[in-house]
Amino acid sequence: MYQEDFKSGFVSIIGRPNVGKSTFLNRVIGQKIAIMSDKPQTTRNKVQGVYTTDDSQIIFIDTPGIHKPKHRLGDFMMKVATNALREVDAILFMVNVTEPRGAGDEFIIEKLKGLDTPIILVMNKIDLIHPDEIPAVIEQYTNQLDFAAYVPISALQGNNVEPLLIEIKKLLPEGPMYYPADQVTDHPERFIISELIREKVLHKTRDEVPHSIAVAIESIKKRENSEMIDVEAVIMVERDSQKGIVIGKKGAMLREIGTEARHDIEALLGTKVYLNLWVKVQKDWRNKMGQLRDLGFRDDEY
Repeated sequence: MYQEDFKSGFVSIIGRPNVGKSTFLNRVIGQKIAIMSDKPQTTRNKVQGVYTTDDSQIIFIDTPGIHKPKHRLGDFMMKVATNALREVDAILFMVNVTEPRGAGDEFIIEKLKGLDTPIILVMNKIDLIHPDEIPAVIEQYTNQLDFAAYVPISALQGNNVEPLLIEIKKLLPEGPMYYPADQVTDHPERFIISELIREKVLHKTRDEVPHSIAVAIESIKKRENSEMIDVEAVIMVERDSQKGIVIGKKGAMLREIGTEARHDIEALLGTKVYLNLWVKVQKDWRNKMGQLRDLGFRDDEY
């Protein structure tokens, strides 16, 4: 579909872990398509969010936070993050204004140098600092890169998100509507459901568990003569001790995870859901390419 004066394009969101990329994406889209956690490196796959208005369509690519890989899954995440800088119309370089420029930012800056793609410096979490501190943050970065714009925002509260969208739109070319106006992501429901379950495990479990888990959806079926949808899913961990933590005493932890995940899945699907969860040990799955491919981490797609 093409209409005159309609602007469209692809925008990559890049930044260190835990700067608020997923929070921003969910804020713009208006619903949860990327999981959020206070634990870094939560995003593993490239998540595309589609924002459509009467005169524009912005396809956002939320990437894993830049970090030093420690296993094959980490290598995959970094490949996704760096490849997302290619062939986009604009880049959002998101930084956390409560933290000084660090080694992770320097690594990203080096990746951005030499690109012809326009870059917007997005300074997130301004709700946590005094406005007078913002010029100093800008100065930390503008001596390294030429930015098309710099916009301070609070993704959590929504401050200045609209002005940022206006700045992005200025950088986009005229183009077609790539996705239907009511579509908000290119990921299938199965992927989002698995991510919603993983988010609850991240929230509920201790530090030794979060990055050792993955969620595989076994089946999603609508019951006959009913609006109820049955979802069967497996939470994978790497060690027996982690399995015990996720299940909890007499299954209490797993029930809490299931209850909270079910509420989000019902909101996503718009109907009642019966969620059945199992926990399975798959030793060292993050270093096994076959296991990673089964879980949807396919590096040949990037």
